[in-house]
Amino acid sequence: MTGLHSFRSLCRAMALGFARDRGALFFTILFPLMFLVLFAGLFADQGTSKVKVIQVGPAAILDGAVAGGGGELARVMEVTRSSDRAGALDEVAKGDADAVVEQRGGELVVHYSAADSVKSGTVRGLMNSIVQEANIAASGRPAAYRLTVAQVEDDSLTAIQFFTPGLLGWALASAGVFGAAQTLVTWRTKGILRRLRLSPAPVSAVFGARVTVSVGIAIVQLALFLLVARLPFFDLQLRGAWWMCVPMVVAGVLAFLAIGTVIGAWAKTQEAAQTVGQLVVLPMAFLGGSFFPLDVAPTWMRTVSHLFPLRYLNEGMLDVMARGQGPASALPEIGVLLAIALGGTFIALRLFRWDDA
Repeated sequence: MTGLHSFRSLCRAMALGFARDRGALFFTILFPLMFLVLFAGLFADQGTSKVKVIQVGPAAILDGAVAGGGGELARVMEVTRSSDRAGALDEVAKGDADAVVEQRGGELVVHYSAADSVKSGTVRGLMNSIVQEANIAASGRPAAYRLTVAQVEDDSLTAIQFFTPGLLGWALASAGVFGAAQTLVTWRTKGILRRLRLSPAPVSAVFGARVTVSVGIAIVQLALFLLVARLPFFDLQLRGAWWMCVPMVVAGVLAFLAIGTVIGAWAKTQEAAQTVGQLVVLPMAFLGGSFFPLDVAPTWMRTVSHLFPLRYLNEGMLDVMARGQGPASALPEIGVLLAIALGGTFIALRLFRWDDA
């Protein structure tokens, strides 16, 4: 009971200390949220510009609409032709085209990507109008044509889909690494660790409380990011097993706390801990895919990114939050993050010292 009481008291004290630290509140929660609003707002595609459609094989319905449209249809839709059906579908999946159209007898089939709801809605509306016009032209007879739509495998991402998990991952990495490193160095240099060692509270309760508070703050960060991203202006659409972001965030926090603890156990001053933390977090944010998609990065950068835990957190959250994949898709990333947490904890224990003596 004494250990549990100490644990609760330490959790409460650490949480209150964080809430009263305006600098920590700003850089841990408000600063990353400002980047989310800024980046998502700057790169949001709110317009209904010309849609790009790839026609595979002959499609008399579409050809007739384009030929008889008097140029009006060409203002809102660009049609290119291809004989490579698989390649055309791949372009839609990657976001390089908005739809693939093919005709099978009296059926006009539209393959679209759900990543951009504006473009996909526009192209489906256009194709439905074309089919209806073709049926009207065949007046006096039963409807000759019908429209079928199908979603392709989608790897493309809108701005808010990418920036929400990416910037959240960066915020968690910064809070975990800097928080653990600075706390450990401060406690050691000010003699707090020595006093905690001599206090009735078990050492496990002290570090357990620190981890618990950090995980709790991370869950609050996740909730705030999702709340802002779900606002009508950004309109984040959560897909699939998005709730798997919670265990992903917990695993990520454990990994980043372990890295920060290694830095804090090694560094002798706060300046050294901060410098090393910057050297770890900033490259990890850029090479881990927080600010731009790794799909467009050079091959060497994608290879190097596998060395950073932030890559696994970002990719795992993208898979379950934006790409609509199932819970099992996040398990490999969670496993890697937990392995990093265990490895970092082992190294930190070997480097740990109660004081500078």
